[in-house]
Amino acid sequence: MRSMKYLVAMAFLAILASLGSALFFMMRNGRDDKAKGSHMAKALALRVGLSIVLFIAILVAWQLGYIQPTGLPATR
Repeated sequence: MRSMKYLVAMAFLAILASLGSALFFMMRNGRDDKAKGSHMAKALALRVGLSIVLFIAILVAWQLGYIQPTGLPATR
């Protein structure tokens, strides 16, 4: 399905944006290291959560037949 491709692409972009946000908070100069670490931890936790949700969504879509594997068969 075409909409599934867009959904997966948007999820990957959200994961990359969250990772970039964590990098920004890590590299930002500031006096309050505790707040910087807290923002970075929240951004990384969001990234992990989005990755898990994306993985589960791909598995469910595969089980329901919305997506089909197109790789090479595993034969010897």
